[in-house]
Amino acid sequence: MESLSFPLLSTLVFLPLVGVLVLLFVDRENHAVQRWTALTVMSGGFVLALFVYAGFDPGNVAFQFEEKHAWIPGLGISYHLGIDGISLLLVMLTAFLGPICVLACWTDIRVRLKEFLVCLLLLQTGMLGVFVSLDLVLFYVFWEVMLIPMALLILVWGHPARRIYAAVKFFLYTMAGSVFMLVGILVLYFYQARTTGTASFDWTTMAGLNLPFSLQLWLFLAFGVAFAIKVPMFPFHTWLPDAHTEAPTVGSVVLAAVLLKMGTYGFLRFNLPLFPDASVFFMPLMIALALVGIIYGAFMCLVQKDLKRLIAFSSVSHLGFVILGIFSFTLQGVQGGVLQMINHGLSTGALFLLVGMLYERRHTRLIADFGGLSTPVPAFTTFFMIATLASIGLPGLNGFVGEFLILLGTFHVKPVWAVLGATGVILAAWYMLWMVQRVFYGTVTHAENATLRDLVPREIGLLVPVVAMMVWIGVAPTPFLQKSEPAVAHALRKVQESVRTAQGKSPSWMMACAAWEHLKGK
Repeated sequence: MESLSFPLLSTLVFLPLVGVLVLLFVDRENHAVQRWTALTVMSGGFVLALFVYAGFDPGNVAFQFEEKHAWIPGLGISYHLGIDGISLLLVMLTAFLGPICVLACWTDIRVRLKEFLVCLLLLQTGMLGVFVSLDLVLFYVFWEVMLIPMALLILVWGHPARRIYAAVKFFLYTMAGSVFMLVGILVLYFYQARTTGTASFDWTTMAGLNLPFSLQLWLFLAFGVAFAIKVPMFPFHTWLPDAHTEAPTVGSVVLAAVLLKMGTYGFLRFNLPLFPDASVFFMPLMIALALVGIIYGAFMCLVQKDLKRLIAFSSVSHLGFVILGIFSFTLQGVQGGVLQMINHGLSTGALFLLVGMLYERRHTRLIADFGGLSTPVPAFTTFFMIATLASIGLPGLNGFVGEFLILLGTFHVKPVWAVLGATGVILAAWYMLWMVQRVFYGTVTHAENATLRDLVPREIGLLVPVVAMMVWIGVAPTPFLQKSEPAVAHALRKVQESVRTAQGKSPSWMMACAAWEHLKGK
């Protein structure tokens, strides 16, 4: 699609900042105006995202709705935005959850509401900017923009017990990964300037480079560490349970539904197309870490006593499936990985919303403090059960489609990987259904639970769209797969060429080539 005269992507990305500016002039005590301002802005962003979705041409592999302007031309830095089928679905997920998050904190946040909504709107701009940036400096700026408001959400509005520890841990982990990525960006920039004579941070320019294998190895690691921390992959996952447990409900929803996908998106957008040979070389390691994460995360869920912590560890397991699909290097596997990013955002986001609603009523998240809740809160139980079944991949709901495609694509590469990955599905059914049985079924064992209030219309209203999306994707996933398929096939092209080139060559042979190139460079 040709560049449009109306900057649709810029408007979508920076509309939340307009909301921030409006909130600055709203009286601190006028909570109603603050809430409605944030809801209006987030809803407007979702409407803009619908225009993007409707105008997107799935048959065009090029970036669409492009906007490109010189930013710092002396250094080759540009303001370059664009969207393809992969980023389209993530932009839609982010915009879809925006108004839902505002509604979720409608009564939950009573202290410093203005500042909370400002952080939420800033976070929205950062997340959307990451998914549409085609200049590496611009991508890095948006990547860092989302760090501060997310840390503040945990630090200021998190659970008093360990919120400082969780916020600092989240900040340090993410910053450490960002430093590695920044070094990788600079190395890539200077290599391009030296070999082509043109200095540019533009993704489309860098994607055309033919990097030496040894350099690809180092750059894959530099970018990969940042993305692995964000996913998070085993063994970089230890910040996630603390951040989820201590964050406010909306913070957990945003973190699970969108922020974690920035890591998996980074692998697809940067590591595979920019470093295809290194991606092939590190494929066994990435698959191994993904499988460890799937199984380890599942077993950790089995021993959790806190509902929120259990769902947090389930993210480690579920996102292991996404990495498994991406590094299968098959169209089905990567398509499943992209769809599973959306599926996880919906199902796990819904579970965090429901746990937050339960905590607001009961002020505890310990599984042992519940039991028999299906009797006093039947509507709540129904929504929780649907989200649970979607999370474990019940046919007819969204989780099944993504996991099936991932395992199918992985099976084509190596059946044993698919078999090991499938154990995660079995374990997920075990820990999730066991949790549901202890919380919702049997007799009411605590008197406080007998008088719990069921869902109110506002809560039902924000859960219904999420459940509707789960059913839609589960029953008719084709519209979503059609949007992303050309972009996925294009992203895999260079990697699959590297796979064919490397056939018959062992990893030790490839490592010897890397060492030889490095010595020649000396």
